[in-house]
Amino acid sequence: MLGLNQGSNYTLLLVVVLDSYMGMFLPEDIAYRITRFMGGKSAFPFIEKHETMGIFYLFGKNFGVKGPIEILSATDLAKRAIDQMVKEIEICDNTSAKFDSDFIRDSYNRRALQISVEFRNDNSADISEKNRRISGDPAILLNCFAQHIAYYKKDFFFEIFQPFKGSELPISLKKLEKRMLLLGFNVRNSKSLPEESAFSCFIKWLERNG
Repeated sequence: MLGLNQGSNYTLLLVVVLDSYMGMFLPEDIAYRITRFMGGKSAFPFIEKHETMGIFYLFGKNFGVKGPIEILSATDLAKRAIDQMVKEIEICDNTSAKFDSDFIRDSYNRRALQISVEFRNDNSADISEKNRRISGDPAILLNCFAQHIAYYKKDFFFEIFQPFKGSELPISLKKLEKRMLLLGFNVRNSKSLPEESAFSCFIKWLERNG
């Protein structure tokens, strides 16, 4: 189930570049698991079938999403993100090697090498920051999410949220004001989540982790 129609087309009269951010918030220790897996200390799958996986895409991270054109642009980016995930899951379904620990580890480490090269010219970045960047890299997280869904043959759904109004948010979450949010989970629908809604899952994680 998808919260957006995959067949929809969005025509933009103006291309607006929105600052966005993608992350995986469930399981909460996903960064630690990815790091262990990449270091050869665990094997695929490193997320159990019964565990809830949750990813998020935040649009307008720094400046918010303002006006109908930017909302339309963010909606188009959300649709593209969903399409990309669907394609990656299909690739995993059709490629048995995608479930081999060594194959997956090699692809993650190749991406990590690219990130390491980017850090060579940044004297202000330390090893902990580099490791955080690697374990939270969107390309690695996208593959991780898709690979586990395909391996377990799990259902999944996405839900998009329009720009939040300040009156809708508690003071501790004002950082979400005027931002758009896309959430994805490895279950059929929101009724299968451990919390009452997709947004509740994300908010509780955000409150715990700042």
